[in-house]
Amino acid sequence: MSVLAAVIALVGSLFFALGAALQQFEAAETAKSGLLALLRRPRWVLGGVSILTGGGLHIVALGLGPLTIVQPMGVASLLFALPIAAALHGRRPSRRELSAAGLVAAGLVGLVLLVPESSGPTYLAPAGVVTLLGVAGIASVLLWAGSKVASPAGRAALLATSSGVLYGATATLMRVLVDGTWNWWYLLALPVPALLALMMLQRAYAVGHFGVSFASLQIADPLTAVAFGALLLDEPLPTGVAPVVAAGLAAAGTVALARTTPLEARS
Repeated sequence: MSVLAAVIALVGSLFFALGAALQQFEAAETAKSGLLALLRRPRWVLGGVSILTGGGLHIVALGLGPLTIVQPMGVASLLFALPIAAALHGRRPSRRELSAAGLVAAGLVGLVLLVPESSGPTYLAPAGVVTLLGVAGIASVLLWAGSKVASPAGRAALLATSSGVLYGATATLMRVLVDGTWNWWYLLALPVPALLALMMLQRAYAVGHFGVSFASLQIADPLTAVAFGALLLDEPLPTGVAPVVAAGLAAAGTVALARTTPLEARS
């Protein structure tokens, strides 16, 4: 079953990568990167369907195999996404790009495997939800403001990180809805960070540095979820030097992508 779970998770990563590449291509090629404009572009919508398919396959894989097998397969989406995005823009990814992506993937796999599994029921009080949304919102706004004065690669990274923070908050709230005790209005709060995250991500994609955007998103999302889990859900954090090394690898790979991935934006 573990082999089947790994294969399904790997296929899910491929769908996720394809969807992200399609959405970035449309966002970069569209004069207006607003959601309403993008929703009128069939290829962007197809990308969204592909991302949802990848997410569904990931959930199926988690039901068939252990987290330590399935989660590393999800990291492969970055390695799939770069060649797909490059092909859409009519080029081949360079060895330096792929090497940098591999560095990010190695760091992410390390972080995923080092995070301790939580035990017991998940509970988040209403005040915790307000804290969750407030902290994520403030961090997202600060990152967005910083992107205004950054270089194109830095702007893509900061906007995607802003999106990742909001997606991390969404994932935390989703966990409470699925596994824990909650109030009905939690359901009303859930779409807020999710929609804002989607908007920020499309702005990041529109800048043109897809590798930087996608890597930043993949780093910020799980790290934010882990941080909120520790802060609000009393979940354990990884300890020792290994998590620092893994995070350093992921960060170094993202910086390398910023230096090697060409600008792929609408001219």
